[in-house]
Amino acid sequence: MLRVTAAVGRSWGGLRSFSAASVEVRNEPILDYREGSGERAELLKALDRVKRSTEEIPCVVGDQHVWTRDVRYQLSPFNHSHKVAKFCYADKELINKAILASVAARREWDLKPVQDRAQVLFKAADVISGPRRAEILAKTMIGQGAQTINPEIDTAVDLNDFFRLISKHHAIELQQQQPLDGEGSTNTMLYRGLEGFVAAVAPFNFTAIGGNLAGTPALMGNVVLWKPSDAAVSASYAVYSALRDCGLPPDIIQFLPADGPVFGDAVTSPHLAGVNFTGSVPTFRHLWKQVAQNLDSYRTFPRLAGECGGKNFHFVHASADVLSVVNGTVRSAFEYGGQKCSACSRLYVPDCLWPQIRQQLLDACRDIRVGDPVEDFSTFFSAVIDDKSFARIRRWLEHARTSPSLKVLAGGSCDDSKGYFVEPTIVETTDPQDAIMCEEIFGPVLTVYVYPEKNHQEVLELIDRTSPYGLTGSVYAQDQRVIDQAARVLRNAAGNYYVNDKSTGSIVAQQPFGGARVSGTNDKPGGPHYVLRWTSPQVVKQTYQPLTGWKYPYMG
Repeated sequence: MLRVTAAVGRSWGGLRSFSAASVEVRNEPILDYREGSGERAELLKALDRVKRSTEEIPCVVGDQHVWTRDVRYQLSPFNHSHKVAKFCYADKELINKAILASVAARREWDLKPVQDRAQVLFKAADVISGPRRAEILAKTMIGQGAQTINPEIDTAVDLNDFFRLISKHHAIELQQQQPLDGEGSTNTMLYRGLEGFVAAVAPFNFTAIGGNLAGTPALMGNVVLWKPSDAAVSASYAVYSALRDCGLPPDIIQFLPADGPVFGDAVTSPHLAGVNFTGSVPTFRHLWKQVAQNLDSYRTFPRLAGECGGKNFHFVHASADVLSVVNGTVRSAFEYGGQKCSACSRLYVPDCLWPQIRQQLLDACRDIRVGDPVEDFSTFFSAVIDDKSFARIRRWLEHARTSPSLKVLAGGSCDDSKGYFVEPTIVETTDPQDAIMCEEIFGPVLTVYVYPEKNHQEVLELIDRTSPYGLTGSVYAQDQRVIDQAARVLRNAAGNYYVNDKSTGSIVAQQPFGGARVSGTNDKPGGPHYVLRWTSPQVVKQTYQPLTGWKYPYMG
C-alpha cells in the first residue's frame, strides 16, 4: 500500500497545502507472462472466465444502476459471435440527471485536500496492479483484441502510473507552487476544480486512457461524466468499479455509455466546464462545434482537451542501424494491428538501404502470427476492433491494389468471417503525396517511400508538409549532423519525437504524450501541464498591516 506523508503548509479557508517529498513512486514494473509463471496462470484463469460469459453492465448515476431500453452488446473482435458484455445507452434524460447530481456533489469534493482525493487513486492502483490485474487484462484482451503485452503495459502499468505518478509528482506537488509573499502580506495559490462538470469521452484501444480521462480531472477536484467506448465497456467498467470500491464517492464520476451525438447534445449544457477527449478528428471537430454553438449559455468558458490520432513517420538516413530500423518499424506499425494513434504508417528509406530493409521487413511479415490472442500467446496481433474499422481498412487495401503509384509488397488480404482480421501489409509508393501517405488508416498498413540518398534534406521537408497530423515521429541516424538537422526541420511535425527509437511506447511521466496540428490540443497527459488544465487557480492575498491612510507619500 503506497502511503503519502504530508506536511502542513499555509492555509486559507480551511484548505491546506501539502508536501509529498517523503513519497517515492516509480513506474510500475512490467510482468513478462512467461510460460510457467504465476502471473500467466492467473491470466489464463481470468481469460477462461471472461470468454465463457457475457457481463451485464448498467449505466451508473450516483449509486443507482440504471438500464434503459436501448440495449447494446460489446463483441469480441477476433470472434464476433462472442458477446463480451451487454450494456445500455444512457438517454438524454438520464445524462441530464447525472449532470445535476454531479454538480450538486462538486463543492464537497473540490474542498477535500488533494492528497485525500489522491488516496482513492493510490488505492485503486494497488488493486488494479494486484488482485484485479488478471481480470482487467483478460477483459482488455478479449473485449478489445489486445495481445498480452499490450494490456499489461496499458492497464497494469500505464493506468497505475497515471494514478500514482500523476497524483504524487504533479497533483500533490503542484500545491507547493506558490507566489512570492509581499512585505506584511502573504499570497496563496489555490488550485480549485473547474466550476461545473467535465465530459470525458474515451477511445477503445487503451483501457488506461479512459481511466485517465476521467481520473485526472476527478483528482483535481472535478466531477466527471465518463462516456466509455462501446468497444471497451467491459474493461472500462472494471476500472470504474475499482475506483468506487476504493472510496470514490457517488456522483464524482458517472459511468454513462451513450450514443455520441446524444451525449454531445446533452453535455453541452450550461454546467459544462470541460471536455476531455480521445478519438477521431471528425468526432472532436463535431464536439467542438457543439460546444461553440452553445457558447452564450455556459457559466464558464469550457476547456477542451483532445487527442485525435496521427499519420506517424519513421525517417531513415543512410547512417542508420538497419536492424534497429526494421525491428522498431515492425513493432510500431503492426503491434496491436496498428491501432495505436502513435503507430508508424509511413516509412522513408534511402535507396542505398532499401534492399536490406525490404528483405528484412518481408521476412518479419512472414513470421508474424495473426489470430486469437487468448488461445495462442505467440500471436503478434489480433483482429481490428469492429466492422466499421474493418471496412475502412479494406477500402485502403483496395486502393493499394488499384493505384498505379502503389505496389503491395506483403499482405493485403482480410477476412471477417469469424473475426475482423487484416494481414500485416506493406505497400511501396512512388508518389510520396498519395492519400495513403497523408490520411490516418488506423490499421496494420505500412507505406514506404524510397528516396535518393542524396535528397535526405528534401525528404525531411516533405515529411513535415505531407500530413495534417503532428503526433509522433522517429529519426533513425548515426550521423549527429543529420540528427540535428532533422530536429530543426521536424520541430513542429511531432509532439512526441524519437531518435533511433520507434514512434510508439511513450511511458507515463517519462514521455508525456500528445501532438498538435489536427492530432489534438497537445495537453500532454502524463506530465505536469495536464493537471493544470483541470484546475481554476485562485490567488488569495492576506494583509497583516492595516492601511492607515489613503494618500500617497508624493502627495504630501
